[in-house]
Amino acid sequence: MAKKKPTKAQLRKYKQRRSMFMAILALFVLGLALVVLMQFRANEKPKPYTQDIPEQFVSIYQAAAKEYDIDWFLLAAVHRVETKFSTVEPMISSVGAIGPMQFMPCTFVGWSAGGCPATGGVGDFTDDDLVDPAVIKAHGGYGVDANHDGKADPWNLEDAVFSTANFLADNGAKDGNEKQAIFKYNHSDIYVKDILFYRDQFKQAWNKDIAAK
Repeated sequence: MAKKKPTKAQLRKYKQRRSMFMAILALFVLGLALVVLMQFRANEKPKPYTQDIPEQFVSIYQAAAKEYDIDWFLLAAVHRVETKFSTVEPMISSVGAIGPMQFMPCTFVGWSAGGCPATGGVGDFTDDDLVDPAVIKAHGGYGVDANHDGKADPWNLEDAVFSTANFLADNGAKDGNEKQAIFKYNHSDIYVKDILFYRDQFKQAWNKDIAAK
């Protein structure tokens, strides 16, 4: 007995099911590829950065580290990873982090400031409020007026480095919990690994240079 020829409706339904299956299969393959890629990236060592710490920045790192009782090489590593020692332009990330140390405005001013949760950290406060120490204090932010010019400016390197030291110290670095502090600065295990890699690289090179002298 000959099989009945499928109707147009049946063919259409079959094609829809086939398309859905292929779409699901494609998503599965893509997801698997991303998992493999992320695992590879997690196990990959950051590429060595051959440039020395710029000499003009060392005193700023050291002063901030002394003020907040943390390792100054940690600050150098953050500066290196975030903006390659302020050589990346423009220093504004895709999510709105700004300045040489890439602060989210709301972390700098304080998350109770206007519009912070709703904007994911960019906020809707004014540029004047962003750098106003009184506003920052009122909202519990991490911005610091390190150069005592009346402004805590995330675009000014000295202010930004001291603000980073303030953040890291407050989140565990001054108590030896550097990994915890770094993770809170940027919620990524890879980021933590990169920062500690460069921190150790800079420290070893610096100590070797001191010993040679």
